[in-house]
Amino acid sequence: MFRFPSGRSAAPVGLLLTAGLLCACSTGQGAARTDAPPAGRLSIAYLQKQGDQQYFLDEAAGARARAAVLGVDLKVVDVGSDADRTLRELRSAIAGRTNGVIIVVPDPAIGPAVAKAAADAGVALLTSDDQICTDLPDPSVCSHQNLVPRVGFSGQKLGAQVGLRAAEEFRKAGWAAEETRIIYAWQQDVNVCRERVNAASQAFDQVAHRVRSFDVGTDNTVEGARHKVASRIAADGAGVKHWVVWGCNDENVQGGVTALENAGVGPDNVIGVGLGAYLACKDWSGTKPSGMKAALFINGKDVGALAVQTMYDKLKNGKDMPAEAFAPTTMVDATTWKTSGVSCN
Repeated sequence: MFRFPSGRSAAPVGLLLTAGLLCACSTGQGAARTDAPPAGRLSIAYLQKQGDQQYFLDEAAGARARAAVLGVDLKVVDVGSDADRTLRELRSAIAGRTNGVIIVVPDPAIGPAVAKAAADAGVALLTSDDQICTDLPDPSVCSHQNLVPRVGFSGQKLGAQVGLRAAEEFRKAGWAAEETRIIYAWQQDVNVCRERVNAASQAFDQVAHRVRSFDVGTDNTVEGARHKVASRIAADGAGVKHWVVWGCNDENVQGGVTALENAGVGPDNVIGVGLGAYLACKDWSGTKPSGMKAALFINGKDVGALAVQTMYDKLKNGKDMPAEAFAPTTMVDATTWKTSGVSCN
């Protein structure tokens, strides 16, 4: 699983904003405790899934930098992959009289519970990265007006860029379709992952035509993807000479590329296109050839900063949150990542 420099100004620039109406029903996702701006310093809680992943670490850093500029008290909480803990931390933030909550849920199924808790308490609610719905566990079938406002990236646009670059690399390599397989590695209960993978597939097919694919369910971690991809190629990879790998994030692609390497597939026979670039850049930092041929740079700092700014504008100035707000992205590779602003920690 979107990459403006954090903390430079109080207003985000260069962002593509998709304006939409907030839900007018009793979900309360866009409402503060009162109509008047809160007195004193604003308090915002940022609840993140998988907060130890580099993207979310960057997102937290961007959020903190923007909060410091705005004079906001910000509490960032890593809820891991625990949906129950997410709800506990949400209730704790509400009990602590936070003015607003920004949340990245580990499971979209808890969306209705999250939205109801915030609405009942009159606390402003904004999601970052992943969508949630106020009345259904699956945001992909949610009515537009019942989606909680979201900051992040367009899953369809991200996926299309990944699929297009993979197709270009495939055509440049001159591989035969019958000797090639595509691996889609992603967490299959996350709606934005589904959007990215489907859009990548459609974009690839339009340019390079159809290549047989393996759809691999993962937990969106490097080790999870490595294990699942290794099992799949061991079962179904006989006779395959060339591999194309993409997924929901850099972790999935890195795991897939590593699994292929461990299986004896050389980097010249692997086209990995990451999504994030925060792991892909590590492959490019050394001298060893890599199957990671490109990655879409999505900057977590941009999203964290934009989320805090969007919440601040709502609470302090009464500005309606857009239905979606998107940060910019850039496709990078081994020759361009250093000049594109990728921070490779």
